[in-house]
Amino acid sequence: MNILLVGSGGREHALAWKIAQSPLVTRLVAAPGNPGIEKLCELRAVKADDAEGLAALAQEIKADLVVVGPELALAAGLADRLAAAGIPCFGPTAQAAQLETSKAFSKAFLERHAIPTAGYGVYETVADAKGALDRFAAPYVIKADGLAAGKGVAISPDRQDAEAEIERMLGGRFGAAGARVVIEEFMDGEEGSLFALCDGKQAVLFGGAQDHKRAFDGDLGPNTGGMGAYSPAPVFTDALVQQANDLIVQPTIQKMAEEGAPYRGVLYAGLMATEDGPKVVEFNARFGDPECQVLMMRFAGDIVPYLLACARGDVSGLPPAAFKPQTVICVVMAAKGYPDSPLEGSTIRGADQDFGPHVQVFHAGTKRRDDGALTAAGGRVLNVCAEGDDIAQARERAYEAIAKIDWPGGFNRTDIGWRALDRE
Repeated sequence: MNILLVGSGGREHALAWKIAQSPLVTRLVAAPGNPGIEKLCELRAVKADDAEGLAALAQEIKADLVVVGPELALAAGLADRLAAAGIPCFGPTAQAAQLETSKAFSKAFLERHAIPTAGYGVYETVADAKGALDRFAAPYVIKADGLAAGKGVAISPDRQDAEAEIERMLGGRFGAAGARVVIEEFMDGEEGSLFALCDGKQAVLFGGAQDHKRAFDGDLGPNTGGMGAYSPAPVFTDALVQQANDLIVQPTIQKMAEEGAPYRGVLYAGLMATEDGPKVVEFNARFGDPECQVLMMRFAGDIVPYLLACARGDVSGLPPAAFKPQTVICVVMAAKGYPDSPLEGSTIRGADQDFGPHVQVFHAGTKRRDDGALTAAGGRVLNVCAEGDDIAQARERAYEAIAKIDWPGGFNRTDIGWRALDRE
């Protein structure tokens, strides 16, 4: 098979690493890719939001499958263009991707079909949003409606902070993505990410993970796109996963199809384990980042048949996804200043060394200078992933690898996996 992989982050490096292992692959091309992905396949300089250029590239290389990594490509309608060209695409249409690209759409969909989630309201003016705070209790959950690279969520401890956040979001902090805000009831519980592979009619579960959204140790600081993750996540007991599948995942896929927007690809269900059972925090229309990295390292099979079955519209013949019993942890190394003003261009040494059989370093935001030096070219720059017999061993291996990377311009959390360790 000829496969086109779209994207340039750590998620896409992990997907390329896993796809390249498949005996079904004849040719793998990534666009635009990164220096880590370049070691695994061909790169083409087509940006992830250039749907027309990507569709043309897929036709040029006679792609049998296009795997979409980032949400920007989905929002740009890449899956729609590929469908028109008759090329199977792992990723939903722009209409179905609204489960992620518009929080207002997603919340209305959940409410319409009585799928468990927090109460909410949608507001377009500062005055209306501030007035709506009367109907909610602190802490206040305020979200930009559109795509904000994982940074468009604020949890405000008091009304003063909530009003300031409303002013920032509706005042243009996230551009068009913040033209509306969603205010939600705060849900008390533990959050986790559950994944399902979908063919437009049905879904099969594909593991779970737990992310760390805040920038600094102790879950402090601003929200980010994710500073680390691990899998399996102890919060996902068998009973909770069964409830989530019955009450959230399957109804979502069925109702999207009934509404004329069949969903193909991976559904990322961000869930809160509450006293009343699992509730939806958010949906993503792609593999999470950095959750994808730990899932790809734990998945024991060939990923390509699973991606292709979703793209072709029939997952019924797939065997249940098999995962290694080991725990995998991912620690994100980010550029200083992330998430607000990450410092770009700093030199990274030691990231390309062999860290042994239990460690993988995925590139997330890197560039290679003409002299061969690796540099930071984004907010989240490296994903240091390690497997172990338990969370403690996996974490020890990850942080040992980080200690071997010389990058004064970066930082990372030192407490990834703390919830799982506390349980033990």
